[in-house]
Order: sequence, then C-alpha cells, then structure tokens
Amino acid sequence: MNYVAWAVVALVGYSVFTPLASLATDEIPSTVVALVANSMLALSAAAVIVYRDEAVVPYLTGGNAMYMYAAGVCLSVGIIAYYQALGQGPVSVVVPIFGMFLVGSALLGVVFLDDPMSAKKATGILLAAVGVYLTTS
Repeated sequence: MNYVAWAVVALVGYSVFTPLASLATDEIPSTVVALVANSMLALSAAAVIVYRDEAVVPYLTGGNAMYMYAAGVCLSVGIIAYYQALGQGPVSVVVPIFGMFLVGSALLGVVFLDDPMSAKKATGILLAAVGVYLTTS
C-alpha cells in the first residue's frame, strides 16, 4: 500500500477509536483506558516488528534517537490529555480541538522540515482552523 492508503486506514481507525474511547471513559477512568488502549498499540507494534524481522536495539541510540524519545514524550502528554478530555467533554468538541494537530503539524512541517507551502495548502490549513472554530462554538 502507498502512503495515501495507509493514511485512509489511519483515518478509519482513529474515527472509530474516538467514540469507543469516549464510551469506555463513561465508566472507566481515562488513565486506565489510555493504559489499556495504548498497551494494545505497543503490543501490535511489537508484533509487526517481529513479523518484519526488524531490529530495535541499534536504533535506541544515535543521532535521531533523541527525536524518537522526544516524540514519545510529546505523544504521551498529548494522548493522556486527549483521554482526559474525552472523559470530561463531548466528542463533537474534543475531537475538532484535538484535530487541530493537523494544522499545527502542517505548519511545523513547513517551518522546520522545509515542506513546500502553496496557496492551496495555506488555504486548506486556514479552512481547517475555521472548521474547528465553527465546530466547537
């Protein structure tokens, strides 16, 4: 599969995940839901690594390892906060605010990773931000 197909799979997975996580947090503390759901993620990633016969240890140190660890810290903070928000607020408000990570990530990619910026992309980013504003107000 190419990256677009993988992105569509991710879209479907996240789209179904969020209402299920919200339902779970109705009776289960958000931190417990986060632990169990993300443990399943870690086990799934480990299974894929074993299936693909990929090494792990060589990547635990070196130049880009610091980015991997920093990404893990940021993901942990973001996901725990996301579960907490899902446990307290309506999905229809929490998800669009969380979804602003698309705008933030796109802008960071342009500024720090030299991703190309076009008028079309800038318009899309602006419209995404407007969509979030309209959805949450």
